[in-house]
Amino acid sequence: MTILFSHEAALGHRTPHGHPERPERMQAIKEALGTEAFSGLDRRAPEPASLETVALAHPEEWVRAMVAAAPTDGLVHVDSDTVLSPGTIDCVLRGVGAAVEGVDAVMGGKARNAFSAMRPPGHHAERTRAMGFCLFNNAAIAARHARSVHGAERVAIVDWDVHHGNGSQDIFWADPSVLFCSTHQMPLYPGTGAISESGDHDTIVNAPLKPGADGARFREAFETRILPRLTAFRPDLIIISAGFDAHWRDPLANLMLEAEDFAWATRQVMEVAEKACNGRIVSVLEGGYDLKGLAESTAAHVAALMES
Repeated sequence: MTILFSHEAALGHRTPHGHPERPERMQAIKEALGTEAFSGLDRRAPEPASLETVALAHPEEWVRAMVAAAPTDGLVHVDSDTVLSPGTIDCVLRGVGAAVEGVDAVMGGKARNAFSAMRPPGHHAERTRAMGFCLFNNAAIAARHARSVHGAERVAIVDWDVHHGNGSQDIFWADPSVLFCSTHQMPLYPGTGAISESGDHDTIVNAPLKPGADGARFREAFETRILPRLTAFRPDLIIISAGFDAHWRDPLANLMLEAEDFAWATRQVMEVAEKACNGRIVSVLEGGYDLKGLAESTAAHVAALMES
């Protein structure tokens, strides 16, 4: 069984006019997953996570400062492209809630896998820095939750967003219990993600792709760098940072993937999970800013998850 976590609060995080990370992303996903093909999904609305849960990956004092900075009216800029609005805190806490509730369900044997369709993304959020549209790092918090609450000894994060997940890399740089694997375009924002960046315990695995790389190049990088390391790590849980902005239609980057490439990658990760951890996967939405490309790619990803 696949659980889909989503909540109307995801529409409440507002961004400036013309900003690519906008509420319409959720509406596109809702329509894509609202067809008969997805009637078998177990649809759930997440509760807001506690600040203590968020503090699994970010210092609690910093978390509370972020919450206190949220406005009651208008927008507050954290940086040039990351903002807080009156509806942001409920939105991001439910995003964290979706990630950890997915971990609870999967680790508790109540579902094979789960997908969180919430926004904004989280993988650029470093331990003490919000950036790149991201405020709290959902994938990192979920990994730490699996460790602290469910006793997972090893957790792997697979990130195929077109932008490097610098936040996840920062949080787990010195943590041997978490393997972070990323494919991404390079050069591109945020400027990190070179092959040489491997962490204190060689548990950071980067597979950068040149601008213009297509699905064949993506699959080659996945097969040669990501999957062997993922298999050897033998994780107790795999978390996917599922960004879909490597799609050829996306306006923020220059990779040429199609929806089927994400479905293929999903199935490859599922094969590893089947052998290592009884199929346990929690996927969290990251980027994807062309609405048609986002909808098609999300549908392909979730359809593959439902094959388990």
